[in-house]
Amino acid sequence: MGPARSHPRGLTRRPAKSIKHAVKEIREGPAIERDAAAVGAAARTVPGHEDLALELAALDAACARGYFLPDEDELVRLRYSQYLMLRTSLLETIRSLGDPAAGTPETAAFATAFAATCVLRRADRYLVDLAAERPVVWKKLDEEDPRCGIPRKTFTRIYQAMSDPEEAIRFLLAVEYLERHRGELAALSKDPVLAPVVALLEEERPRIERRKREAVRRRMSYRWFSFLRRHRSAWKQVMGGLFEVSGRAIADLRQPGAKPAGVPKRIGPELRDGFLRLARPADIVVTRHDDALSNWFLPGHWPHAALYLGCRKELAALGIELPPAHGNGPWFLEAKKDGVRVRDAAETLEVDAAVLVRPPGVDAAAVLRRALEHEGKPYDFLFDFRTADRMVCTEVVYRAYHGIGGVGFQLTETGGRLCLPAEEMLDQAMDHGFRVVATAGAGPGGLLSGPAAELAFHNSRQPF
Repeated sequence: MGPARSHPRGLTRRPAKSIKHAVKEIREGPAIERDAAAVGAAARTVPGHEDLALELAALDAACARGYFLPDEDELVRLRYSQYLMLRTSLLETIRSLGDPAAGTPETAAFATAFAATCVLRRADRYLVDLAAERPVVWKKLDEEDPRCGIPRKTFTRIYQAMSDPEEAIRFLLAVEYLERHRGELAALSKDPVLAPVVALLEEERPRIERRKREAVRRRMSYRWFSFLRRHRSAWKQVMGGLFEVSGRAIADLRQPGAKPAGVPKRIGPELRDGFLRLARPADIVVTRHDDALSNWFLPGHWPHAALYLGCRKELAALGIELPPAHGNGPWFLEAKKDGVRVRDAAETLEVDAAVLVRPPGVDAAAVLRRALEHEGKPYDFLFDFRTADRMVCTEVVYRAYHGIGGVGFQLTETGGRLCLPAEEMLDQAMDHGFRVVATAGAGPGGLLSGPAAELAFHNSRQPF
């Protein structure tokens, strides 16, 4: 973003005030001190290549794999959120310096605003160079993250702004202004408030010259990036719409003849309460409707999963508090066709069969905090586990647990997609030491626990 838009006075040809008078006003006005300090702090905060060894390793691994693991995803999203906050701070500084009511001297305002612009463009350039040629990365950065307040396509908008020819012209005009007023800016270096800003501009000078030469090249590279993004976006919208229509229809349909009409679910209130008494926060529950049409399309006997949160008292003991509107629980976090939501246990366990699976000595608070970050996200009818802006049921469990306590789920190719079906998730969970605690509606008895539950669970997965 060029300073002409943010601070149009900096590009006028009116006579500048005397340096002596400007310095007097600077010392009397706290606004310029705040803005100059903000720019200096931002310049020190922008990380360099050597500061991002862990993040760069995650990017390289994700590109080689074709998708981010949940812990890599969290690391990248954290860094990206920090970058966006830094960017917002710099833009606010530039806007405040462009306000005539602030009374900041023209040359001082320009120096501070242009320094902020240089820092901003340096950070933007590093991000674009890092992500534009790596589709796995820029697709991840373009995802929406409501909990962090990040809308869709933020990276695309940043890349577009960097490649805007009007912005390039404003930047070149600002450079011209900088050259014409070099003497006044040098005089400002004697002021303790603005000396760091002037020093920063001198430090940025080689980069400024390089950016002048890169303007045309950047525009051409963005056009290619934009073509690829639009092509992918159009495909995803069409296919996503088709899968959503069919997915919603399948979710509401029942297999004809699977069970007599009007027969209630095998898990009633009494069986459900007994099952919940054995549950603990962060347990995984897999469930089944005997007559669900979706059973034909999902592999194995157990097609659906949810994460047990517990009741309000249990969550409070873990340092987690849900809004009062949710009641007192017990609750599950579950992704269904209406999205990832905190659901009452009566809704989640309105099924024919369920199995309760527990990890060995896991940090339940860490699992649940991570899981609840995804509350409110829409359902992913494309079953694309490479993105985190939409989710299916097992993806909630996958992203909650992966990387905690040595648990590492691996995605598998199913139906041409990299995902984690419930049956595959169960196999991998057992390999990591998870154990079956209880079953309800499976096997010969209503509620089973211990070895009897393990046997009933094992028998339910055998082909007949």
